[in-house]
Amino acid sequence: MANKTDTDPNLQEIHDFLIDLALKAGKVITSSLPRIETTDSKKNSSDLVTEYDRAVERMVSEALKERYPSYDFYGEETYDPARPLTDAPTFIVDPIDGTANFVHGFPSSCISLGFAVNREPVVGVVYNPFTETFYSAIRGRGAFLNRKIPLPLKGTNIEPLNGLSNALIGLEWGSDRKGQNWETKVRTYEKLAKDREDGGAMVHSIRSIGSAALNLCAVASGSLDLYWEGGCWAWDVCAGWVILKEAGGIIVGGNPGNWDAKVDGRTYLAVRPSPNGQGQKEIVEEFWSHIQGRLEY
Repeated sequence: MANKTDTDPNLQEIHDFLIDLALKAGKVITSSLPRIETTDSKKNSSDLVTEYDRAVERMVSEALKERYPSYDFYGEETYDPARPLTDAPTFIVDPIDGTANFVHGFPSSCISLGFAVNREPVVGVVYNPFTETFYSAIRGRGAFLNRKIPLPLKGTNIEPLNGLSNALIGLEWGSDRKGQNWETKVRTYEKLAKDREDGGAMVHSIRSIGSAALNLCAVASGSLDLYWEGGCWAWDVCAGWVILKEAGGIIVGGNPGNWDAKVDGRTYLAVRPSPNGQGQKEIVEEFWSHIQGRLEY
């Protein structure tokens, strides 16, 4: 049972319990890879859910409700639009982030376990059981790889940010493949990639990891310089959010001018750590200047 009050959660205890849960969930995830025909489509052929998504969320929610019965639970597979995220202490969980990767046997999937108070992420655990890689953080106590190695990782891009033309960027296609948001994404991707002489940013390159949580962790570690996203949910970003911020990165809104991003705001721009924050604000504004339209979710 939790040994602190609702208003004063024991973040270290919660962190350690989430680590243990992630290890147990990882065994479920890696025990048997699903065939494509065992999946369901929530919205279209690119929006997948498997029996393992549901099994992992059920296992995690039951364990959390037993250990912390007074805290709320907000999970992808049990999401109810009639019960939005509140300021109450809440576990925010994605049982398998990167389900399409999981279905196809591409080893870039994870369980994302976050804890938020007043809708502010304060504990995050992201675990990729296929590579046995843990990212974790507690607000005010730093972020770590495999519980021992501080983030950002030494030897990666921890030098000052130096504009989009020197950046490696994470972008995702998402499951919405039509309409205004799709057009905004596609036209923005083109603008970011094309030659500067043709009005583009000509970024070094673009990566699609296939998992919002792992994208955020890649930015936190310094492997990616930025990650732009629209359409994902609080459970996709909560854990990675606190990991990124504790590593020294920042997260703002995905639309120009939105410096005050919300965990359930559904549009995000994450920027990697930089010495004394050098270049973070400038690269945000440069990125925003290349967005072709507006993301509306």
